[in-house]
Amino acid sequence: MHRSLRHLASLAAVLTVTLVAAGTANANHAWNGYHWSRPANPFTVTFANNLDSGWSGYLTQAAADWSLTSGACNNPSNPVRCTVVAGGGSVRGCRPATGEVKVCNSTYGNTGWLGLATIWVSGNHITKGSVKVNDTYFASPPYNIPAWHSAVMDQEVGHTFGLAHQDENFNNPDLLDACGRGSCMDYSADPSNNTTPNGHDYDELVTIYSSHLDGAAALAMDSAAPVDDETEVEDPSTWGQAMRFANGHPILFERDLGGGNKKVTFVIWAQ
Repeated sequence: MHRSLRHLASLAAVLTVTLVAAGTANANHAWNGYHWSRPANPFTVTFANNLDSGWSGYLTQAAADWSLTSGACNNPSNPVRCTVVAGGGSVRGCRPATGEVKVCNSTYGNTGWLGLATIWVSGNHITKGSVKVNDTYFASPPYNIPAWHSAVMDQEVGHTFGLAHQDENFNNPDLLDACGRGSCMDYSADPSNNTTPNGHDYDELVTIYSSHLDGAAALAMDSAAPVDDETEVEDPSTWGQAMRFANGHPILFERDLGGGNKKVTFVIWAQ
């Protein structure tokens, strides 16, 4: 086992954690109140595509999935719209500019994780984010199939809007909406019905982004927030303090950057 993963597993063994009950959806899966500041709904999140040709289509589909407003069991008030633009810079560092989410893939090594979603926050406002998927695992069974690629990409993209998981048990039945759809925000050992958001995910986005709007002053403050700590986010030693555990692993980390600024990382581990 990777040295960092052994250390994190030992932390899990000595801390008591309250998990979502098996088979029960988390009725409120907002991520600690984190949200993008915006003057109006709907608003657009920009995704900078640093993916190779094998992954780009999954980001395009995830952007379309999370932007849905029509169709059975979807919420017409969904406030999120996504646009995908060409990215640049290193895929290993995957450093986003303020106001964007950078999305990267690489063979990051035997780290133990499939995907990372990291947001930089100032207060409760998301100022930028990154998504990383690890081809060291996606190149081999069981992860080298479209369902795993879609499920992980859609889940990590969902985290960058301020969503947590509906459920964190890999082995219980899927959490279905009224149309029989599972959710990408539900852990599953078989992701074939968990490749997209479902009705509850769209409803939660409406809840998160209906509480208040943010004016021009908040947007300007977020743009000026010095929240980049210039560390490689694929290394667990840079993620900060483990805040939440599931399935014997820490899955949520916070790194305090000072001045009300934090870097927060959700991790999905290989099983």
